Amino acid sequence: MSEPDKKEDIPDGSAGTGIPNGGNAAKSKEDFALASIYVSDAQYNRNIYFDTSPQAVRLYLRYNHWIPKVLLLFFIVVNLCLAIFEEPAFFLLPVVCTMLVELLCLLVFALRLTHYAKVIPRDKFWKDPKNICIIVILVLTLVDMIIYGALEATGCRAVRWSRVLRPLLLVNVTEGRQLRRAFRSIRNALPQIFYVFLLFMFSLLIFSLMALKLLSKRGLKTIDGAPYFTNYLEIVFDLYVLVTTANSPDIMMPAYNNSFVFAVFFILYILINTYIFMSVFLAVVYNNYKKYLKEEVRQLVRTKRHKMARAFAVLQEARAEGGEPVVSQANWNQLVKLVQPGISNAHRELLWSVADDNNQGCIGKLAFVQLADLLNIEVITLKSRPHPLQSACPAFYLSAPSRLVCRLVQHRAFVIAYDVIILVNAVFIGLDEENPLIANSEWAFLSLYLLEILLKLYVFEPRSFFSRHNFWNWFDTIIVISALIATIVNSALMSSGNYTSRQILDIVFILRVLRLIRVLDSIQRFRAIINTLIRIGPAILTFGQLIIVVYYIFAMVGMELFKGKVTFYEADSSDPAKAYCGNELLKGTEFAQLNYCKNNFNNVVSSYILLVELTVVNQWHVLSSGFAAVTHASARLFFILFHIMVVIVIINIFVAFVLEAFFVEYSVDKSDLQTSLERKIEELELAVAQEKLEDNLVNAMETADNEQGPGQSANNKSALMFKIASKRYRTVDALLQRMFEADLDPEDFAENDDGGNFANPAFSPA
Repeated sequence: MSEPDKKEDIPDGSAGTGIPNGGNAAKSKEDFALASIYVSDAQYNRNIYFDTSPQAVRLYLRYNHWIPKVLLLFFIVVNLCLAIFEEPAFFLLPVVCTMLVELLCLLVFALRLTHYAKVIPRDKFWKDPKNICIIVILVLTLVDMIIYGALEATGCRAVRWSRVLRPLLLVNVTEGRQLRRAFRSIRNALPQIFYVFLLFMFSLLIFSLMALKLLSKRGLKTIDGAPYFTNYLEIVFDLYVLVTTANSPDIMMPAYNNSFVFAVFFILYILINTYIFMSVFLAVVYNNYKKYLKEEVRQLVRTKRHKMARAFAVLQEARAEGGEPVVSQANWNQLVKLVQPGISNAHRELLWSVADDNNQGCIGKLAFVQLADLLNIEVITLKSRPHPLQSACPAFYLSAPSRLVCRLVQHRAFVIAYDVIILVNAVFIGLDEENPLIANSEWAFLSLYLLEILLKLYVFEPRSFFSRHNFWNWFDTIIVISALIATIVNSALMSSGNYTSRQILDIVFILRVLRLIRVLDSIQRFRAIINTLIRIGPAILTFGQLIIVVYYIFAMVGMELFKGKVTFYEADSSDPAKAYCGNELLKGTEFAQLNYCKNNFNNVVSSYILLVELTVVNQWHVLSSGFAAVTHASARLFFILFHIMVVIVIINIFVAFVLEAFFVEYSVDKSDLQTSLERKIEELELAVAQEKLEDNLVNAMETADNEQGPGQSANNKSALMFKIASKRYRTVDALLQRMFEADLDPEDFAENDDGGNFANPAFSPA
């Protein structure tokens, strides 16, 4: 269902040479639809080889509409969530119900795949391995459902083995492009990681052999009286765990207690394997990740330029005086309206003024291909409107006392004063709430916070104050109003004397603490770091999806291997089996002694929690040993494989990405295109003064039109102004391009296409 998205080969086009349609100025509705698809694909980096016939173009537009995309993702989530209701279930539903829902999901996936097959040429559809993968998953799932249903009907034990395939649908659909890129990063890094891992394993085996020879004959005992370092495989596992520091210093204490000389052995082992090899793992992952991701970004940029060149070919027209073909302003405006319908006329005119810097009324190919990147730059539109009080009572609102209040509220000292109030409130929160003075002080603080909101509403135009993405104003208002309501309810219930309102009191405490977050926005360095994290947030979410996919696969396997082996008993249970988690094989084990009974694979929720604990690695050897005790020693391989896959590979790739993205966002200046756009805004005298609109967390979160109150725009010439939303990017691909922009070759940004032909490119599968 997704595009082949690795290498490209621009073939000789079948559209002929020269200018399509003879360069006629009159363009049909189909021409604009085709050009808008090319620009939209370039903007969002969709590499789909679609048929350019009018019918296929209409189907492709419907295919990329947000409604079918949201429906597809919704049914993918529903399909994944079925594990909550299937045996072993967190909340058990009849098998018939879950199977009917799964059949509905499979039907939706099949319809989406059929729609995609109507969009692209048939030979390209069957050559794309991702489409084949989806078909295989759907068929295998259907077969598994039939077999499982038949076995359940006859009373035989059955296993839903196809559940591990469910997350692969998320990877292979068209919308899973970023997730596939993350998997390719892992695949490309694996060969180099494998060689380092072999060297690490060689070191581990050598040290394990030395430990066996040094310590096995000394009659040492562990703290629970078991023989110490007498089994080679046990030594290998214990020393592997030591690399993660989960069993340090416990594992070395019997030897250290015998002689301090043995501490040298363990220190040397930790130095070589924990600090050197693990650092080498990170270095290898980072180097290979950056190398292959840069190549993908290079291909991404080339593909974007080719798509924009094809869009230009569709809309280009010949000049009357001859020369290079151009696109007129009217056609450009019509195209932008189709690509981004929500864009304002003022914003569109601003973008045109950047493209047509010489005011010629038309643009050439070089300027046209920048449209996708221009649309990816966040621009905040600010509109100035008079305050309702100014319109209703101008004499009062513009009086000297009123203007003084406005100046005080807009002054930096007002913000600092309320930051101090919040910090004082934090001290009171930490004190004993049983003290009447402390308890009653909350009313004083709530009154001050309400006064702050009312003063701001008096100074700033209400629609400006509560604009759609004005994060901190919404945050403050919701927190203060919620705290006020909760405090009133809590006081009323406490005064009745016959109700203990602990839950409401907890909510009140949480709301009080949340107000402290606002102080971070007032500290310059905190603001810069948090802004950077906000900007790279969408890219980080890609790795969150990757973790969820891997967790899901391991959770499904873990539930089939270990379900029912460990049982959790509530705190008030008097069942003697509670002492060993319902399994006599766990008697006397550290797993049972530490009361880890709730860490089990009895349902998907507890499985995910257990996998998170394994990712943290603390005490993961105790967890693995517990499941090995109730099954077989080889069960540890499941946990070792999870540690290698998630902790060593995925987490290191995630760290590599965050390092690179954070460096770019935190230290690199804006791109040339952003600088040109800002310069044009200043030339047109539509820029917002920086001292009147600071780059705070609100700006980092704004993505659409905002509004200004009279206090913000009284000195500006225009009622409509613009501001670049710092260095934020609309898409993850735009961020990736910025990350490696300095490393890309000049020809990657070349605007010329081959031979004037603009046929669709052919992509080889990833």
